[in-house]
Amino acid sequence: MSNLDTAKAMIAAYNAQDVDTYVSYMTDDACEANYRGDVVREGKEGTRSGLAAAFARWPQNHAEIVEAQAIGNYVLMREHVTRGPATDGSALVEPFDVIAVYSFEGDKCSRVEFIR
Repeated sequence: MSNLDTAKAMIAAYNAQDVDTYVSYMTDDACEANYRGDVVREGKEGTRSGLAAAFARWPQNHAEIVEAQAIGNYVLMREHVTRGPATDGSALVEPFDVIAVYSFEGDKCSRVEFIR
């Protein structure tokens, strides 16, 4: 599977709210972070628990791939994200676009950085 196909499979797992499949595409020490900034989910377990909490809060959460391309060991995706109503009664999050940079080591994703 190409890196682009792997990143697309990660989005499919994300949209299915299947955290186990999502993290199966990652290295053990992978992380999700703000672009050039703070790590927001560290390691497979941190990513698994962070996404599970997000999916519990926003059960209608969905990311649509608007554009995607692979460049070397990176995949760049422009994603349109809708959250839907939160289960905790917090204010509705307006839909937003994000650029996600997926970094790969071999056939596994080692880091995802978000530009928003």
